[in-house]
Amino acid sequence: MSNEMTLFGKPNNNTLALLSGIEDSLTSTLAGGNGGNKRISIEGGAFREFIGGKEVRVSEERSMKVILINAAPVSRMFFEGTYVKGAKTKPTCWSSDTQSPDKAVPEDQRQAKFCKDCKQHIKGSGQGDTRACRFQQRIAVAVDGELNKEAVYQITLPSTSVFSDVEGKKMPLQAYGRHLKAYNTPAISIVTEMRFDIDSATPKLVFSPVRALEEDELAIAVKLQSHPDTIKAITMNVSQMDGVIPAPKAAEPAPVAKAVPKAEKVEAEEVAEPIKVTKKSAPAVEAKSELDDIVGGWDD
Repeated sequence: MSNEMTLFGKPNNNTLALLSGIEDSLTSTLAGGNGGNKRISIEGGAFREFIGGKEVRVSEERSMKVILINAAPVSRMFFEGTYVKGAKTKPTCWSSDTQSPDKAVPEDQRQAKFCKDCKQHIKGSGQGDTRACRFQQRIAVAVDGELNKEAVYQITLPSTSVFSDVEGKKMPLQAYGRHLKAYNTPAISIVTEMRFDIDSATPKLVFSPVRALEEDELAIAVKLQSHPDTIKAITMNVSQMDGVIPAPKAAEPAPVAKAVPKAEKVEAEEVAEPIKVTKKSAPAVEAKSELDDIVGGWDD
């Protein structure tokens, strides 16, 4: 926070002491800041930046370097009806913990009391041999080289980007997390590369380590981990879904409910159940020297 307060003059030492270290998110909120409305979508196999729900930039690169700031647990969503291109609506049923429908799901829309007993969880209830109720995970990231802007982006990852099989050095998010843990390297302490898997029929990201953060960068990353924009980014909001929300077609009610999100429309593969992971990484780097081994091993 600046030592200058232009409306009321320069603050005294006692005022500065009280304000020291306080994150001025209140003023940003009152000013209508949209920092918490920044998202990156992988729709169409491209990194698409959204601000306030509007697409403002599309990257032509197949990879992006980010810092993983925080993550929500794996969640589930079910959409009833036929996919209509360009249409957006809320899911029919959803779960923040993959165990049971959220309390916010209307009683008449809940597909079962527990997810494990749900007919939408059965293989073949979705397109091809897939399940109609889809796994996903929300992560909050900062773009490498832009940490000083303190901008946090939400990314919603489809199931194949979270816990599909490891193929060579192509690691989905959960496998990547286990890889970092094996080297005692907190995810928040390094730059991570997200890359589109060109061998996947649908948009799928794989992850790899790039470098350790400098001390000043790490300080910002740790500060952002509990920032209101970060918490907002990883909190489920069923009305914010970057064009991957199917809507029921009124004229053609489907006898068997199927979910075909746009980003996974032609997906035919089935993935395993998610592995439980902790909600956020430890901020301290316990064995930074091991990063050379983890990055070096990746390049072999």
